Amino acid sequence: MEFDALKIIYYLAIILFATKLLGMTTRKLGLPQVVGMVIAGLLIGPAIFSQLPGSFNGIIAPSEIEMDVLSTFSQIGVVLILFSSGLETNLSDLKTSGFASTMIALLGVVVPLGLGSLTAALFMGGIPETIHTPEKLMNALFVGCILTATSVGITVETLRELGRLNTKLGTTILSAAIIDDVIGIIVLSLITSLKGGGNPVFTLLKAALFFIFSIGLGTVMRIIFKWISKKYPHKRRTGIFALSMCFIYAFCAEKFFGIAAITGAYMAGVMLSGLSDTKFVDKKILVNGYMIFSPIFFAFIGISADFSNFKIEDIWFALAFVSVGIISKVIGCGGTARIMGFKGKQAVAIGCGMIARGEVALAVYSTAAWLIYFEGGKLEGIDPLFATIMLIISTSILCPIFLKLLLKDHDANDGHDSTVDTEDYVSVAAFGQKTAASE
Repeated sequence: MEFDALKIIYYLAIILFATKLLGMTTRKLGLPQVVGMVIAGLLIGPAIFSQLPGSFNGIIAPSEIEMDVLSTFSQIGVVLILFSSGLETNLSDLKTSGFASTMIALLGVVVPLGLGSLTAALFMGGIPETIHTPEKLMNALFVGCILTATSVGITVETLRELGRLNTKLGTTILSAAIIDDVIGIIVLSLITSLKGGGNPVFTLLKAALFFIFSIGLGTVMRIIFKWISKKYPHKRRTGIFALSMCFIYAFCAEKFFGIAAITGAYMAGVMLSGLSDTKFVDKKILVNGYMIFSPIFFAFIGISADFSNFKIEDIWFALAFVSVGIISKVIGCGGTARIMGFKGKQAVAIGCGMIARGEVALAVYSTAAWLIYFEGGKLEGIDPLFATIMLIISTSILCPIFLKLLLKDHDANDGHDSTVDTEDYVSVAAFGQKTAASE
């Protein structure tokens, strides 16, 4: 089939216009822009229109080779998103986040992963069948992994509105969210490395070697970048070198270690975080990523969606998925907060503050789609895209409502008398503000 470059230019024009228009619309409605971008992909592509009577298959109806080109742009987009997330993950914040935040984040990953995987298994013929079928087990684990993500942009704005952002509760939520991202990426790495059905011990060994490689090379690169930043501050060459490192890490992760490329990109960002030019580099990445590649990534999710086998069971699955996504964070994070000394509504508020999902959940979904759906596998006819979109919309609406109900006319330090270190607060709050801005 002949490749038409002019069509790709046309597709990009439509995608960028539609994603920005729908993104601004959803933001005005109080929802993350990523929701509007995915919906834009659904509306301009063949996902919905191909199921309706008539010959109209959408404003854009890419051929197979054109889908491959858009898919490539999409993969670059998700790599840049995770690289930016890594740059925002300041290592000093992780060191000073405290034992309570670490435990809250850990259970905030383990409980959603377990309950999410269990829920998926129940929709795929039951737990015994899922366990004994490698493809189904992999699908179930990916569904659980989608639920581990946390996006605190909306939480930050709500806490600021309530005057709780600079309290122990606010700092705990934001610190836990940072650690949650790190643990979630590690879990995703382990799951993706199992996709070939290999020996679990060998899989863990490869994952360990990847992190040794990442930290070893990253330590050297960090020293080099410190020197470059000091000698040539705020130069474009710094951003270009950083972007090159991002792509090298992404390539090596998947090519040599069987780890998702987005994990490599995230680790590259982490290794360059906290330097004098990190904010400058991140700004450059955000401009390029969120201007071009990231909208294509979110739109491509909608464009490539296949609703030809959509059934009523998919709606039940989505409802269960959303319910488990909310309950698991409240139990995992809120329950752990209660054990860590937070009392009553404070503990529940921490759990509710962690329920929001955003672009990272879609990034995990995209990784699952690439490794499973694009290679001929499927979740027994249930594509979690619809459920993931519903989760993002639902939690974006419910998170601020729950927090306002729980914290209104409530003492900010009730149940926990610890004070907040000003320097730690500024750093963590900056992370939350940036997350909110990126959405």
